[in-house]
Amino acid sequence: MRHRGIARAVAMGVAVLGALTPAMADGRSEDAAEQAKLAEIGREIVKEKCARCHATAVNDKSPHAKAPPFRDVATLYPSESLAEALAEGIVSGHPDMPVFIFEPEEIEGFIAYLDSLGPPEK
Repeated sequence: MRHRGIARAVAMGVAVLGALTPAMADGRSEDAAEQAKLAEIGREIVKEKCARCHATAVNDKSPHAKAPPFRDVATLYPSESLAEALAEGIVSGHPDMPVFIFEPEEIEGFIAYLDSLGPPEK
């Protein structure tokens, strides 16, 4: 049963990836106001789907010991890699994390929020 669900998630992710524009693929907008709006959308997604396990701010602690703080995720993984994983359905190395599949607009927001937690771009 789980394998069928993963196969479906991957198939759906491929369809979503096709819907991403080049600007959406890395989650960044050239417009600062638009980027802030996307980050707020992402903050709401993170609060709803991720905060029960992950630290989601710049200085909080993850409620789940095996869930890395998102500020660390933001510095360790390039946004474009996360966009693909979010569209395909993130599957982690531990069984506690459910598989999430995001729509293109959610991916933009999620990545914009993560980017807001990381170090400023130069």
